[in-house]
Amino acid sequence: MTTASPATASPSRLEHFPISFFGVSMGVFGFALALRAGGFGAASWAIGWIGIAVLLGLLAALAAKAALHPRALAAEWSHPVRLAFFPATSISLLLLAALLRETVPGLAHGIWIAGAGLQAVLTVVVISAWIGHRAFGPGHMSPAWFIPAVGNVVAPMAGVSLGHVELSWYFFSVGILFWLVLLTLVFNRLIFHDPLPGKLRPTLVILIAPPAVGFLAWVELQGGAIDDMARVFLNTGYFFTLLVAVQVPALLRLPFALSFWALSFPLAAMTTASFRFAELTQSRLHYGIGLVLLVALAGAVAALTLRTLRAAAANQICVPEE
Repeated sequence: MTTASPATASPSRLEHFPISFFGVSMGVFGFALALRAGGFGAASWAIGWIGIAVLLGLLAALAAKAALHPRALAAEWSHPVRLAFFPATSISLLLLAALLRETVPGLAHGIWIAGAGLQAVLTVVVISAWIGHRAFGPGHMSPAWFIPAVGNVVAPMAGVSLGHVELSWYFFSVGILFWLVLLTLVFNRLIFHDPLPGKLRPTLVILIAPPAVGFLAWVELQGGAIDDMARVFLNTGYFFTLLVAVQVPALLRLPFALSFWALSFPLAAMTTASFRFAELTQSRLHYGIGLVLLVALAGAVAALTLRTLRAAAANQICVPEE
């Protein structure tokens, strides 16, 4: 027996459609951008079309959930962990704009405006919730809290070439500031408090994303120039990639959950950063690193897709969490 996709799920399943599902569209668009950066244009567009279909389905499911189950959506907004996943919607739009900016700049511009506007609003609202009346404890902190900050740093990837230079600097500044703040808090959580619960442990991979995306954004803001700061971002990303790689064997022993899609976008960002550095410096070493990361990324996306389809077939998607 098969299970309907999120966009066509039964009302009972739609009620439990998780906002974290937008990590899938982030991962697919990230994969498409990595393929394009590596020179695999045809494959990039094929994956990009899949990403568009996924995003449209997810947006339809989210809209239906908001209309039919507003209390369930409000409960996710009030959840101290799931709250951080809401900006994955705007990040997906910004990544789509980055994918389309060279071929259909007019469409990309409209999508970027929508994504940037939503990202700006969500950043303010989420951070206001963090510092507001809610009581957060160390156990609520995880690398997923980087998502609102990373979303801001994604904006310059397309924003600069689309003519929004000053707005891109705004998003970059906010994103980098909160990356540094949250990095301190996350490491305090990881070192001095209880280990992350199983379903959140895959979010450790999100540590890779801010410096990798920071590199890509910084290079755009510098007009394609590689300077010392660009190298700091890139090599910080490599360090976190190695740090996460040590954790992979333990992660693979965990039961599958949708949070495993957190593996895809950070790896895609690091792959794209490697290819971009190789392109601008003619570094064969970094192109080779990019190819290795691309193979790992392709394997990860294929495995995640298979595991997600298996979970859907077993009626384990869009069900109440324990």
